[in-house]
Amino acid sequence: MAKYTTISIPLSRPPGVEQLRQDIRDTNDRIRKAEGELNWHRADSAAKLLHIQTGQQWIEGQRQVPAPRQLFGPFWAEGELCLLFADTNMGKTLLAVQLGNAISWGQPVGGPFGMGVHDAAVLYLDFELSAKQFELRYPDAHNRSLFSKRFYRAELRSYHDVPPAFKNMDEYMVAGINYALKETGARVLIIDNIACLQRDTGYAGGALPLMQYLNGLKLKQKLSILVLAHTPKRRPHQPLTRDDLHGSKLLMNFADSAFAIGESHALPGHRYLKQIKQRSGAEVYGADNVCVCKISPEGGLLHYEVTDEAPESEHLRPLNADASQLHGQILTLHTQHLSQRQIAARLQVSVGLVNKVLNK
Repeated sequence: MAKYTTISIPLSRPPGVEQLRQDIRDTNDRIRKAEGELNWHRADSAAKLLHIQTGQQWIEGQRQVPAPRQLFGPFWAEGELCLLFADTNMGKTLLAVQLGNAISWGQPVGGPFGMGVHDAAVLYLDFELSAKQFELRYPDAHNRSLFSKRFYRAELRSYHDVPPAFKNMDEYMVAGINYALKETGARVLIIDNIACLQRDTGYAGGALPLMQYLNGLKLKQKLSILVLAHTPKRRPHQPLTRDDLHGSKLLMNFADSAFAIGESHALPGHRYLKQIKQRSGAEVYGADNVCVCKISPEGGLLHYEVTDEAPESEHLRPLNADASQLHGQILTLHTQHLSQRQIAARLQVSVGLVNKVLNK
């Protein structure tokens, strides 16, 4: 018969193992306590983020708050971030300077455009014109004060490399705008135009950080902001829409209101203004009733002057005229030995249309 040896196993663990287990338990207790405190602080901080009330409470709380006052009729109201866009050479800068100067004087621009604010300091960030170009546009200002002392114009210095204190140009630009607003005491900010902030081929991608910042700045400092932007090449027989704003889907989301300038093909030299987006008021100048204007030098200051109101369709280029011009452009590019694909890309049309025109 086999003999077995009995082995006695001690019931108590070695001191080192027991100490290790106790250290793990203590560590877990500290982690749970820290997590509990962190969660409490997070909950306390999160409670400050959103202001929660019932719908009726919001209505009652705003009953005595006055409606936003007009800065430019139904197009732009106090406290809004507004977009103004148009093709090149449509007079965006001209209109924006006119608006900024009128607000700084506390006087409406005339016509049907009301203004409900008293004179307010205006900061105009001009990334479009040089100082000399600005001076040449308003020669009569040498002889008399056309501009209010509360209308401030700013432009980028020729040496604006990003200092080491800032991470990038966006952060540098934000700091510069904050400084300028503080120095001037401006309550109205106009940026002409946002295309200067394009850093890549994705226009909206370069401009989006500034739009996000401006939206926050508007709320924090209770500013009224007008941002100018371009439209890509568009068909002059088609109505103006939000799709004509370069980077529309992203930029338009941050705007409270937006309006556009179109060229009148019925009245040479005339423009029309059309509301594209509005939150504070009703649509007054939509497709059925745009505001027709001419650019007038009366009074020594080039300005928009309202001449009429009419349906937008009356001022669009007739479709057959547009087609005739397009055909001529296709034939011209063909004589320059461009391929059909190159012509289509240049004119933003299909290769099939180019082929059809050339076969005729």
